[in-house]
Amino acid sequence: MRAEKSRFWHIGVIGGSGLAAGIDLEDAQEIPVSSPFGEPSGPVTTGHIGDVRFTFIARHGAGHGIPPSAVNYRANIDVLKRCGVTDVVALSAVGSLRENMAPGQFVAVDQFIDRTTARTNSFFGAGLVAHVSLADPVCARLCELLAAAARLAGGKVHQGGCYVSIEGPQFSTRAESRVYQSWGADVIGMTAMPEARLAREAELPYALLGMVTDYDCWREEEGGVEVSHVLEVMHANARIARDALRALAAGLPPVREPSPIDTALEHAFITAPDARDPELVAKLDAVACRIFGERD
Repeated sequence: MRAEKSRFWHIGVIGGSGLAAGIDLEDAQEIPVSSPFGEPSGPVTTGHIGDVRFTFIARHGAGHGIPPSAVNYRANIDVLKRCGVTDVVALSAVGSLRENMAPGQFVAVDQFIDRTTARTNSFFGAGLVAHVSLADPVCARLCELLAAAARLAGGKVHQGGCYVSIEGPQFSTRAESRVYQSWGADVIGMTAMPEARLAREAELPYALLGMVTDYDCWREEEGGVEVSHVLEVMHANARIARDALRALAAGLPPVREPSPIDTALEHAFITAPDARDPELVAKLDAVACRIFGERD
């Protein structure tokens, strides 16, 4: 078994459309990292902000060439784990389902409703069954630190919100938008699931800062969502998102205390050791290295 996580912070950042060009890192290096789960969205860029190491991956690849349903979420999380990240920050454009969550504002998401249908949503499966708890899908500590950093960067931030993740690539119908409101969802997007699920399986604390770009389509007096308007708001918010990461680096405690999520797999496996698929176990040399150890 590998030693416990480093007591030094190493933040993995998954950037959505608004941060496809990356984040401002000192001593930045772009590195291709391979995964047994297939091709990730692209190479990672690793470097520092102040004294904190950050490793960035663009969710949709260079030039936004990968649609939400085709993102290899497993490979992206796997390569971040291989890079040694301790925690994951996701930055995503979202539509608002609430009047008070206006375009240009931010939401520190704390719950999810998963409406995706065509994505592989687990690292585990036949030959190695595991069930992790997802009752509280984000890391409260990281979420609070991220929200505070976004406020320091000049953003208006709503602390807490439920994100409904749809398959896409089309935006929702008005009827769907109203149904999601009735379920208690606050914002809508296409990428948080299975990303958050997989981060938990990889024992990586996860927090998502949603950048509100539009009011979805539930307002009768307005037209539907237009990509041109989404991009306009998103680009305006990108500076705040980058500044928030700088503020996050400055605001992190000097020592990273352990998180309960660091041991999320501790009692998750139900398959008997002698019935486990050795090929799948070998593929998990990064994701579940704390349980199975690292390969030479």
